[in-house]
Amino acid sequence: MANENQPTILVTNDDGILAPGIHALVNAVKDLGKVVVVAPNKPQSGMGHAITLNEPLRLKKSNVFGDIEAYECSGTPVDCVKLAKDKILHKKPELCVSGINHGSNSSINIIYSGTMSAAMEAGIEGIPAVGFSLLNYAHDADFTGAQHFAKIIAQQILTAGLPQGTLLNVNIPDLPVDRLNGIKICRQAVAKWEEEYTERNDPAGRPYYWLTGKFVNYDKGEDTDEWALSNGYVSVVPVQYDLTAHHAIAYFNKNWNVNAISTVHHEVHIDTSKSFNDLG
Repeated sequence: MANENQPTILVTNDDGILAPGIHALVNAVKDLGKVVVVAPNKPQSGMGHAITLNEPLRLKKSNVFGDIEAYECSGTPVDCVKLAKDKILHKKPELCVSGINHGSNSSINIIYSGTMSAAMEAGIEGIPAVGFSLLNYAHDADFTGAQHFAKIIAQQILTAGLPQGTLLNVNIPDLPVDRLNGIKICRQAVAKWEEEYTERNDPAGRPYYWLTGKFVNYDKGEDTDEWALSNGYVSVVPVQYDLTAHHAIAYFNKNWNVNAISTVHHEVHIDTSKSFNDLG
C-alpha cells in the first residue's frame, strides 16, 4: 500500500510518452514518491510555452510504465502540466520533473524548449520544478549518467526546496557516470544560434525552407553552463519566470526623462452628437 505521506511527483517531457528519456526519468524518481506521468502523445520539441486554445485536448490512460499511473495528452508540454494539476492530481504535486530531454537545453536553448517550458509552467503554479536534458539527440542515447544525477537533484529539491519563483535547468554531458566530474551551479552562457534557412524545391518545383545553422558561444566565463558542460560537469542553472530586467530599471530612471514623458497629454475629442449605434 502506498504511503499517503509520500510526495507526489509529476513527470512530463516534450519528446513524447514513448521517448527513452522520460522512461529514464521515471526510473530515477520512482523511489522518491508517488509518481504520476502526464506527457504528450507525440514529440513536441521546440514548442516553448505554447498552449492549446482552438481545439479540444484529450487525455488517455497509458500502461507504458507498468503500475505507474500515466496519461498521454494530445497537447503541448505546458498543456500536460495544466491538465495534470486540474484534472488528474486535483492539487499541486510536491515536485515536477521534466525530461530527460534528448539534446541540450543549455544557454539560449531554454527559450525554445518544451522541456523547460513544462517545468516553467509548474513553477508559475508554485510547484518546485526542474527540467533535465542530456547532450545527446539520439533515440538510443545512454541515459545512465543523466538518470543518476536526476535522482540526486530531485532528492535535493524534495529535501531542501527551491527559492520562491525559481526552478532549475539541468543539463548533463553525454559521458559515462564515472567520467562525470560532479555538479556545477552556474549561470546561463551568452550564446545563440547563427541561423539560416536553406531553400529547396519539392518534386512539384515549389520552394520550401529548412532551418539550419550552428551554435556559437560568445561567453568566455568559467561560471557558465557551457563551460561546465564542456568540462564534464552537470550544469545546474537556477532560472525564473519573472522576465523583468531588474538591472535595467535604474538605467531608465537615470537616462530617460520619465517625468516629462508622464506629463504629456493628448486631447481626445468625442462627438457626443452621435449615438453609440451611429459609431458602430
